[in-house]
Amino acid sequence: MDPYSVIVRPHVTEKTMNLIDRNNELTFVVLRESNKAAIKNSFEYLFDEKVKRVNTHINSKGLKLAYISLKGKGTAEDIAVKMGVF
Repeated sequence: MDPYSVIVRPHVTEKTMNLIDRNNELTFVVLRESNKAAIKNSFEYLFDEKVKRVNTHINSKGLKLAYISLKGKGTAEDIAVKMGVF
């Protein structure tokens, strides 16, 4: 799968902002057909950061959300700043 088509956009809510600070975790809306391995590979390719784990969830609106935990300390906040979340 194309890395640019797997990750659609960041998902920003109050809960996800807390996850950035507390768990070093980012949340993205991803392609519904993508699996955890494809999400991990796409994120590592696009942002050049190592991923610890990926959890997925389909919300009530039918969007597939990926919670991506990063290995480096504080790297989620740096990536969020580069994306313009803060």
